[in-house]
Amino acid sequence: MTPVALPKAVRPDGRLRLVIFDCDGVLIDSEGPSCRLVAQELRQIGLDYDDEEAVQRLAGRALTRIKVEAEAETGRKLPDDWATIVQYKLVDLMREEARVIDGAHDMLTAVIGLDLPVRVGSNSSIAEMDVKFARTGLDRFVADRVHSARDMGKPKPDPAVYLHAAETEGVPADECVVLEDTDTGANAARAAGMACVLLRPLDLPAPDWPGLFRIGHLSEFAPFLERIQAAQAGHHGGRS
Repeated sequence: MTPVALPKAVRPDGRLRLVIFDCDGVLIDSEGPSCRLVAQELRQIGLDYDDEEAVQRLAGRALTRIKVEAEAETGRKLPDDWATIVQYKLVDLMREEARVIDGAHDMLTAVIGLDLPVRVGSNSSIAEMDVKFARTGLDRFVADRVHSARDMGKPKPDPAVYLHAAETEGVPADECVVLEDTDTGANAARAAGMACVLLRPLDLPAPDWPGLFRIGHLSEFAPFLERIQAAQAGHHGGRS
């Protein structure tokens, strides 16, 4: 069997040209409050979604997909605008409860210091991300470089939001690295042909495929990218 080639972004003979971040669970610590709010909405239509299990069951999943599955499970037709209504509630919630993931400010400073452009691709809406980034001060890093799979109508694991971010930057997909925290997002990056770094405690399970890497804390991410840059510069005689 022929080995699967790694994306160019992480190969010594390739080039790393763009870093794309997921939002929730990577830059913004919002998944707990957000998932509990969605669980509350689901309980109101008769589904057994416990707050304690909400993050495990709902993290990284699009509201539109949750709506379809809830309708199938309950046999009830939810309002066409159910996902939109819940989204508005999430925006209001994040005005008060969005928190930054530990190390995000320092990590973004370090990545940008490597002369790497950054973008964000998330299942959250632009309205929700605007509130989150403004509250946490991350807007100074990512202003006008944010893309919403929800607003595109193509939530992850569809790779559309990542492909759009790369296209907007003018960079081939296989020269991008994505930082994700969910299997759903990692699968979107994989489908886009991008390398992916999974932010997750190393004692927890994760998918296994070429081009997927692991870190346990954001402080490990910039050094990981710097090692890739050094290998590529060495291969290209000092030109990355």
